[in-house]
Formats: sequence, structure tokens, C-alpha cells
Amino acid sequence: MNTKQQRLSNKACIVTGGARGLGRAIAELFIEQGAQVLITDIDADALSKTASEIGAGFAVQDVCDEEQWSNIVKHCQDKFGGLDVLVSNAGLAGIGDGVSPEDTSLSSWRRTFSVNVEGVFLGCRAVIPAMRKNGGGSIINMSSVASMTPTPFLTAYGASKAAVAHLSTSIALHGAPDRIRCNSVHPGQVQTDMHNDLVADAAAIAGAPLSEVQDGFEARIPFGEFGLSEDIANMVLFLASDESRYVTGAQMVVDGGMQLIN
Repeated sequence: MNTKQQRLSNKACIVTGGARGLGRAIAELFIEQGAQVLITDIDADALSKTASEIGAGFAVQDVCDEEQWSNIVKHCQDKFGGLDVLVSNAGLAGIGDGVSPEDTSLSSWRRTFSVNVEGVFLGCRAVIPAMRKNGGGSIINMSSVASMTPTPFLTAYGASKAAVAHLSTSIALHGAPDRIRCNSVHPGQVQTDMHNDLVADAAAIAGAPLSEVQDGFEARIPFGEFGLSEDIANMVLFLASDESRYVTGAQMVVDGGMQLIN
């Protein structure tokens, strides 16, 4: 590819949850656009395989582990000479042992918030000093359209993603004097392994055919089709690039119009 077309030339990036799904799609696009990428994931085997296939650096990470975050940032700085972009993509979306405000267990609630909120907070906190030293940077936190509408069928998940959206605005205001931008991305229904597992869980709980439940999910999208991983990756690419140098504290929705009718 012509380097003039590369939108992330020489940028050092961390993508959490990078072994599969949206994380992999984002990391792969970043590399295509000239970035140096470190992907992290808790699944060591899948992580190593993906890193080899797309040409990324990798490190096994539990985003809930505070100490590991310091090591990941240092690893990125040592390997790439700095840190320009963090994509906090690692998260949980499964139904687990309860869905409604009445039957969601406290353990399920805490596990969801530990990964989806505390993991994002720890990442933001860890990278700010490195980005300040670098003269600025871009933090992109993956939220969800579920943060914008009531989700009594996914109570903990929706609440956790709303927390990510709010946290991102606080990080944005805090980081603005140092040119550290922070934005949240709100995907709708994208056919990743995580989404497919969610649909399968919903079908099992409802005792309904998988195809029927999937059709019901799809019917809630005004565009009439599920999104693709590339749709989300392209938005994240924009926020990581210098094209969005004046964008911070924004909630970027990529959902085929779902938030318009919910």
C-alpha cells in the first residue's frame, strides 16, 4: 500500500480483546493503515494465532488485573517506542445466569462490571501518563447501542456500557489539556462470535428456534441487516487517526439506525 494512503503511519497502538471478532478486525485494519499494533487477550492460544496471521505483537492480558496494565503499557513503549492509541475492546456480553433486574445475580453483575467497566477504567488510567509523555493520543472505548436504550433483557450489560460512555466523557475532559482524546464507539448488532453466542443463549432461554430468535434481533434494525466488523473498525480507524484530531468526548453510533426506534 502507498504510504500516502496509510492513515496510522508509525502510530503505536494497543487493542484489547484482539484475538477475535471486533478486536481482530480493528487490529488488522490498523496494521493495513501503517500502525504498529499490540493485541492483548485472555485467550492465549487464539491470541498467538491471530497475532501470527495479521502481523501484530501480542501479550496475554486479563484487563481486570491492575498490575498487568502497567506491564502492557511498558511492553508497548519498549517494543514500539511510545504509545499513541488505546482501543479498549475486551468485554463480556453473555446472558449468563440471569437477564432481568429481578433474576440477574450479584456475581454476574459484578463480573460484567469488572470486565466491561473496571477493565476500561484501568486501561484509561494506565495509558494517560504514556500519552502525555508522547504529546497526546487517542483512547477509544467500545460501548454499545445498549447504553442508549433500556435493556431489561440484558440488564448488567446495558448498564455497564452506559458506564463506559460516561467514563469516556470524563476521561476526555481530563485529557484535553494534554491533547489526549477519548471517545466511545457504540456498535449495534454485528455478527461476531460474541453476538452469535448471545443470540444462541437467548434462543435457549426462550425455548425458541435459533432462526426465529435471530430474525427477531434483525427485525429491530432499520437498515434490515446485521452490521459487519468492518463497519465498526472503520469508525475506530477514524478516531485513531489524525483526521479526528478535534474530536473528543463523542459517542459515535454505528448501528444501522437502531437507536432511532428504541
